[in-house]
Amino acid sequence: MVMALQKHIVLLFLTCLFTSSYSYQFMIGGKDGWIPNPSENYNTWSQRMRFQINDSVLFKYKQGADSVLEVSKNDYDKCNTANPIKKMEDGNSVFTFDRSGPFYFISGNKDNCDKGQKLQIIVISVRKPPTTTPPAPQTPTPVAAPPSNGPSSPTTPSPSGGSTTPPPKSSTPPASSPGAAPPTGSSTPSASAPSGAPVSTTPAGTTFKYKLIGSTFNFLST
Repeated sequence: MVMALQKHIVLLFLTCLFTSSYSYQFMIGGKDGWIPNPSENYNTWSQRMRFQINDSVLFKYKQGADSVLEVSKNDYDKCNTANPIKKMEDGNSVFTFDRSGPFYFISGNKDNCDKGQKLQIIVISVRKPPTTTPPAPQTPTPVAAPPSNGPSSPTTPSPSGGSTTPPPKSSTPPASSPGAAPPTGSSTPSASAPSGAPVSTTPAGTTFKYKLIGSTFNFLST
């Protein structure tokens, strides 16, 4: 219980401190106070001031001899004291502005109001810093790659300038090189006869001797 009361007192103190730090109290008429025929017209004075919400004004006057009335614009212009919005008559009256816009005050004595004991105050609205929302980041749209129109890889020509297609394999076996062994089963004469010489076939087991006489061979049988 005591702890809750202490917290409430601290909170109230902080609220009052915060309010007093951001609001001002203006004394009407300065050292002259709230009187008829002031040295400076009240409206001329109020135009030099800057009034905001939660600011207040202090009216100092002789209690019982005068009062302060908050009135409408129409009653302000006519110094009508019959229909006040609010009446203050304690001689040390404080009025706090709870909204923006115009406020109108006149003396509770009509004769004093006619002599210029009236005041108009314009309370300005509190300007809040504009809240700007940062734009959402834009995701870049992927761009499709253009189709490739480039030439295909060139074919390297053969050194002879012909076609690159390899020649078909030949089914004909290659010719035997000179001095290659004859195929099996073939007979080779021991000596070749000259071109145009007669070739004689003899029975097996017969031996011939050749003798060259002139340009002809003579066969000698043994």
